[in-house]
Amino acid sequence: MIRFFVVLFLSVAAVAADRPNILWLTSEDNGPSYGCYGDQYAVTPNIDALAARGMRLKRAWSNAPVCAPARTCLISGRWAPSDGAEHMRSLVPMAAGHKMYAQILREAGYYCTNNSKEDYNLDRAQVNGSDPVWHESSGKAHYKNRVSGQPFFAIFNDQITHESQIRRRPHTLIHDPAMAPVPPFQPQTSEVRHDWAQHYDNITTMDVGIGKKLAELEAAGLAQDTIIMLYGDHGAGMPRFKRWPYNTGLQIGLIMYFPDKWKHLAPKGYAPGAASDELVQFIDLAPTVLSIAGIKPPSFMQGRAICGSHAAAYPNNFIHGFRGRMDERYDCVRSTTDGRFVYVRQLMPHLPYGQYLNYMFQQATTRVWKELFAAGKLNELQARFWKKKSYEELYDLQSDPWETKNLAESAAHAGDLERLRAAQDAWLLETRDLGLIPEAERLAASKGAALAEALKDWPFHTILDAAKLAANRAEAVEKLSPLLKHENAAVRYWGVMGHLIRGSSDVTALEPMLQDPSASVRIAAAEALSDIDILLASANVDQRPYMEALEALNALDRLKSRLGPKKETLLALPGKAPQGVEKRLKEYVTRLMEHIRE
Repeated sequence: MIRFFVVLFLSVAAVAADRPNILWLTSEDNGPSYGCYGDQYAVTPNIDALAARGMRLKRAWSNAPVCAPARTCLISGRWAPSDGAEHMRSLVPMAAGHKMYAQILREAGYYCTNNSKEDYNLDRAQVNGSDPVWHESSGKAHYKNRVSGQPFFAIFNDQITHESQIRRRPHTLIHDPAMAPVPPFQPQTSEVRHDWAQHYDNITTMDVGIGKKLAELEAAGLAQDTIIMLYGDHGAGMPRFKRWPYNTGLQIGLIMYFPDKWKHLAPKGYAPGAASDELVQFIDLAPTVLSIAGIKPPSFMQGRAICGSHAAAYPNNFIHGFRGRMDERYDCVRSTTDGRFVYVRQLMPHLPYGQYLNYMFQQATTRVWKELFAAGKLNELQARFWKKKSYEELYDLQSDPWETKNLAESAAHAGDLERLRAAQDAWLLETRDLGLIPEAERLAASKGAALAEALKDWPFHTILDAAKLAANRAEAVEKLSPLLKHENAAVRYWGVMGHLIRGSSDVTALEPMLQDPSASVRIAAAEALSDIDILLASANVDQRPYMEALEALNALDRLKSRLGPKKETLLALPGKAPQGVEKRLKEYVTRLMEHIRE
């Protein structure tokens, strides 16, 4: 036994001798709103001081503009849509052989802690009845609990900057609301200015916590052995930032600090106070942390290491973002940037940008913005948020950082549009984006297996072409006819969606689709034809799969002005999720039923 502990100690000591500690200081719902990024309204002295000692990455994206899918990309090093995990809170099985990066670090001898938010959309398997990923993941998790001398990887996540904390109304604000940097697409009201001031107050509070964590590391004598990375999980927790995959919703501040002992592992061009224009995205951070630890990233990871012993360059110069279901509301958006231009493809352009979302409408900014729209008191730019979308959008961040001037139809930018459009197509095909398959259909087809494996033989190129044709209103409705007859359910779905997007209620084309074997196809056809009975049959959560009911209730909510006496039939349906539904999803049916009732 004594010999065993001697060997264990020597093994840990050997690992500690040639591997750095790694500390991630993360926060929620805030982009690069720090003084060191040029934000003159921000008060962030501790973050600014860290940036002065390290490197700022100026063009970093979180991939998803909301926490769960963004964190899924982080923990896996994979595109969440590749695994069917892009919807907000959608627990799906991990593919066989895939591991979260912290498990790989742990197996290599690191002490791995997470304090404390996870919110991944991947259901990891237990090993011998315990979590194989974290030594501890809780509000008490801390690197100080490791074996003496053992290298650590530790996350401390501050939730004070979360969207929900903007609703707080303290008596005194640090930031002057009159000076708040309200973007031009939001109304200039006292409520909006107050929410922005509160958001920045929360960032300042978070900054104080960052200072304490850095002082704690120094006091423990670990500062010279610890590489630090600091970032937020996506854009600001304000409407048209969080949840929208524009640069405003995806850009994060990312700061990396390497003490002298470990500067050989730093990114190219690293120096105190340096800034990098390199394109970086969340799926890169898992390979990067492994590379820093001297571990070759596994082939299933889709990102690349920014630095470390296995650093790699992108084969092209683009990064990407996505949006799927946000809580109870479906949407399908993909975005691509080369660092200057942002290309956004709206695959459900018949829906407004600002769909009613229960959680989002708890914020004063959202409510007053919608009230002013209903009253006709917004200018054209501000009103756009509540209207239907364009199929394609192109923005020049150099001249239009708020992304307000759509250049998709500009002849002068036709080359840029085609270049980014092609880059997005290549990405969608390479990663086999399962978000193009409706959620109820893909869950039914996978039968509980990992989605990427279960759907590997689906004709993805054909599905992508169908989605693009459906979403592009400029294409004639007659071109959709072959899609309706296709053997694949996702292709038929997009054929029906093409009619819905165009406002077509062609009975001859759509009525046969009401009998389709796919629930998602039937629901889309029923919405196009306003067939309430078909939708009611799918909306009963006691009799139909939960995601089928969610898709049907979204359609019924959009048709509620046509419900007539059948509204009472709908409201008599079960309004709560049955047993067995993943707990993070349970509120969504209830929220939709409440909105229909109101």
